[in-house]
Amino acid sequence: MPMDKDAILDEIFNNDPLGLLDITPKKSSVKTADDRLIASFQEINEFMEKNGRLPEPNTSSVSEFQLYSRFKAIDNDPVKTLQLKEYDKHNILKDVLEDSQTDRNAKHEKKEINTIDDIFNEDFENLLSEDPIDLHTLKHVPKQDRSETDFVAKRKKCKDFHKYEDEFKNIQQELSNGTRKLLPFNEKDLEEGNYFVHNGILLLLEKTINLVKDKNSKVDGRTRVIFENGTESNMKFRSLGKNLFDNGHSVSKSKATADEDFLTGFNAISKDDSEVGYIYVLKSKSKDPKIASMENLYKIGYSTTDVASRIRNAEKEPTYLMAPVENIATWKCFNLNPQKFEKLIHQFFGSSRLQLDIIDSKGEKHTPREWFIVPLQEINQAIDLIISGEIISYQYDSRGNMIVNR
Repeated sequence: MPMDKDAILDEIFNNDPLGLLDITPKKSSVKTADDRLIASFQEINEFMEKNGRLPEPNTSSVSEFQLYSRFKAIDNDPVKTLQLKEYDKHNILKDVLEDSQTDRNAKHEKKEINTIDDIFNEDFENLLSEDPIDLHTLKHVPKQDRSETDFVAKRKKCKDFHKYEDEFKNIQQELSNGTRKLLPFNEKDLEEGNYFVHNGILLLLEKTINLVKDKNSKVDGRTRVIFENGTESNMKFRSLGKNLFDNGHSVSKSKATADEDFLTGFNAISKDDSEVGYIYVLKSKSKDPKIASMENLYKIGYSTTDVASRIRNAEKEPTYLMAPVENIATWKCFNLNPQKFEKLIHQFFGSSRLQLDIIDSKGEKHTPREWFIVPLQEINQAIDLIISGEIISYQYDSRGNMIVNR
């Protein structure tokens, strides 16, 4: 009697002495969306374990700001919070989970079914609704802004990324140590060479292309934008601005770069430039023993008016140590912001700033910030270095009372 097909197959599988049919299915190395979600949440757990707190919108740390944005996105999504329940080591999603579970329990509370009406009333998913289904209307898909699509969809690999990679690393380091900061985005910042952060990603506006004004006097054109992940985009100029305005920051220039830009403008003085004020050096004539005994004590400041008029009532003002002063030197300033000049030289001599409280005529305490214990010749040299643009290569040694190379 011939064997049926099932018996033949059983005979084949049961008579496999070499184990040729014992095949273990291969596991895919491709991460699923669930895997990526869990991995991203584990990074938040690691941050909690390291710092003892949740990530915050810290504008001086791109990585922490990115984790904060990621956590908020998860925290506001009940589906994701439920999915991550078993990985929530620190109960940071506890409130959302409880609320979501309460809603689900209320919605799916068991109800006794006795009639046809009970069936229709229990139709949670509206499957029995008589409303026609419009195949051309996407009710549950959020509309995506066209500028956002332009921002994300047109990126490609940056073939010459090696030219920019080191500078991206430098800027990340400067953001970490406070040399640079994340600032509120301003449309005026959209200039070639400036850096920005969008959704935690650092980017460079490398070039603007064919910028023109449209009929509404709005400037638009193409750009070349380089991203720190090695991609680039030729997105529209206005798309870049809109997305940065919605969820981005400008990256400040480093102190050295800002000083260099200032010096460039400072040195471009011509006969057509107008006088904007005075930088001056004053010496105190105070009879207070604490002040009179200090050698090389000078005030470095600026005034938009004649210095002689400015110091006429010095003995009545805390900024002049409540005493008359002597005008040692004055420099006229052209085509620049004297406050910037003053700030630069104050930073240069910052380690030698006078630390002294002054009491005014009303008994109120003040701490003047423009007095420095520095030899006059070093002040003159510093101002000459600012004028020449060489100040960036030098620093002041407060112990040796001298200017030295960096």
